[in-house]
Amino acid sequence: MKRNIVLFVLVFVLLIPIQLFALTGKVIQVKDGDTVLIAHAEGGQFFICRLYGIDTPEIQHGKKPGQSYGDEAMKELKQLILGQVVDVELTGTKTSNREVCIIKKNGIDVNLEMVKLGYAWAYKQYLKRPYASEYIDAENEARNKKLGLWKQANPQPPWEFRKSLRGR
Repeated sequence: MKRNIVLFVLVFVLLIPIQLFALTGKVIQVKDGDTVLIAHAEGGQFFICRLYGIDTPEIQHGKKPGQSYGDEAMKELKQLILGQVVDVELTGTKTSNREVCIIKKNGIDVNLEMVKLGYAWAYKQYLKRPYASEYIDAENEARNKKLGLWKQANPQPPWEFRKSLRGR
């Protein structure tokens, strides 16, 4: 009985769409391909935003190596939104002191654009509806077209890259 309740709760939680809180802000810094610094339009403290549902190749941090296409992903995100006023949808989740967000510029989902352009993986482990199928389809299309990082024969996903660094 207890196992059935746990299973029901788990399924229920996974099927609930993410709840969002929206605000407007200006992107004042792009830290890497999936992390930006936002200044809230109404003032107050800046906050770090980790883009929801995507993972981009790692950039070099000090002595830690980066991945192929990490710098390119960061450059693409800069071109898309650096210095721009954007709509930020906060998912209510935090990771490593970063708000997890969906960023929209002129109504376009920037997170999804990074996947479509081939600079990000759809981060399937964390995707929920209604975003999951759209992000996964976008990744498959970018792969088929060999866009961005998909020009490589077998790119290593960032979560595997990070795990390999922890083993050093």
